Amino acid sequence: MGYLHLIWAGMFRRRVRTILMLLSITVAFLLYGPLETVRSTFANFGQSIAGHDRLLTLSKLRPGAPVLPQSLLERIKEVPGITNVDYAVYFGGTYQDAKNNVPLESHTETFFDLYPELALTAGERTAFQQTRTGAIVGAGLAKKFNWRIGDKIPFQTTVTRKDGSNVWTFDVVGIYRFTDPGMQVWDNTVYINWHGFDEARLTASGNVGWYVLKVANTNQVDNVAHAVDALSANSAHETKTQSENSFSAGWIGQIGDFGLIVTSIMSAVFFTLLLLTGHTIAQAVQERIPEFAVLKTLGFSGGTVLGLVLSESVLLLLLGSTLGLALATLALSFASSLPDGALPVPLQPVSVDVWLRGLAVAILIGLIVGAVPALRGLRLRIVDALAEK
Repeated sequence: MGYLHLIWAGMFRRRVRTILMLLSITVAFLLYGPLETVRSTFANFGQSIAGHDRLLTLSKLRPGAPVLPQSLLERIKEVPGITNVDYAVYFGGTYQDAKNNVPLESHTETFFDLYPELALTAGERTAFQQTRTGAIVGAGLAKKFNWRIGDKIPFQTTVTRKDGSNVWTFDVVGIYRFTDPGMQVWDNTVYINWHGFDEARLTASGNVGWYVLKVANTNQVDNVAHAVDALSANSAHETKTQSENSFSAGWIGQIGDFGLIVTSIMSAVFFTLLLLTGHTIAQAVQERIPEFAVLKTLGFSGGTVLGLVLSESVLLLLLGSTLGLALATLALSFASSLPDGALPVPLQPVSVDVWLRGLAVAILIGLIVGAVPALRGLRLRIVDALAEK
């Protein structure tokens, strides 16, 4: 700390250049914060801790389509290792405006036993079971659209009712949230009563889109999956069974390899930053060669001069990265309060892990770009340095 004033004075020797350099570093890490958060969000998408003991059985040829017979339920229950089963149908709807897309899923009351991380009161659960037009909505959706328990909410859908209408109206009987962070990406879904939905739809009555299976032992997941798929092998409705987490990872992978995209972008940004800061610091050191010679004349060792140069480089990167990550944190905090955007999953705030990785990258870049100029200061001969004056 005794040399801090020297480091600070040396870093701001040319204030305009240093400020411009800080702005460049700030912008780089302002990009890094959101991009790394996006990468982490998609990498952890749907990875619920509880999801490891849940399996999803979907149509092998038309995943998610309501083509699996409901009669398959009893046969699945007989498979050893399965403790509980639910089934569902997904269909999308819009609320008030075509831009307000809302996922709708129909489930039986068994759904709540399979998903204990879904926070719902006993009264709300009972109301869902007893109300044919009942629906429970995510806390985020309720806040966005100002829904309250007791409200009737109409959705325009592509599923036709027996009365010929495509408008489905449901009664809000509960508002839920997932306590497991890995499941919070599904908070934007409306869950509706299966029985009322199946009775009212015009086509595909009795067919389900997928089955959710609870297994007793996670070590038997593969065996159970193969046994379930064997039930419909060589039939018109062959199935594919996999863990819920594997399905989530595969689904997000179909949208795009966000890890590769983000890594490519940030590699280009940091490579440019490396060249820019490296050139600037090398130029700054070159201009101060006579000053380093004076320091050595006063008794500063070569190691001390090396440390001063490296410290200036690292401190410059740390200041810029901290400012950039702070701005990124504020920006994402503001963005998370806005209505849902174009991303298929909601963004999370900039986490502590992202901060730590960002600061580690800043220190690494600072050491790299300061290494060559610092080594020159280490090998500096006083006579040669003064001759450059």
